[in-house]
Amino acid sequence: MMRMWTLAVPFSVLLAAGCVSQQTYDQQVQQTQKAQTLERQYQALNRQLQTEVAADQVQIKQLQDRLVVTFVDEILFASGSAEMHAKGRNVINQAVPTLVGLTGHWIDVQGYTDSEPIGGALRARYPSNWELSAARAADVVRHLQAQGVDPTNLVAEGFGQYQPVASNATPEGRAKNRRIEIVLRAK
Repeated sequence: MMRMWTLAVPFSVLLAAGCVSQQTYDQQVQQTQKAQTLERQYQALNRQLQTEVAADQVQIKQLQDRLVVTFVDEILFASGSAEMHAKGRNVINQAVPTLVGLTGHWIDVQGYTDSEPIGGALRARYPSNWELSAARAADVVRHLQAQGVDPTNLVAEGFGQYQPVASNATPEGRAKNRRIEIVLRAK
């Protein structure tokens, strides 16, 4: 009897001092699995879009809890247009195999513009950059859905000119601000 108690005391001390709760352990396992899934998605998208990444037309960033795939607008849209051209559809189609397989993730398609006002005949259809950015995001979402991406995972958002990544004072800065971002994040 004495021997059993001697073993039980050190074991209970170990439990109290060094072990984590089952809930904490489960959370850590879940976080590790999410990170591994994000890494696999990152690698797959880099392979699928390697030509565009090499040409600096697409950037893929892996952040702590999401992936951000940034497309310069000219690779997808003609100037002032909200409908993807054939080359743009082909570029987006390269990412479809990864996007189709996503479960439990939001696929946020975000449209951005520079600060230049919309001119000419387009102004009647898109009174501001808000409408143009939202229309571009919606066009990408419609295309992704048509390619088999689950529409319950898709979100279209338009940010207009209000979240620039560069100065709108130069042509180079304005070009960087005109973009589509596809953000993958867990639901």
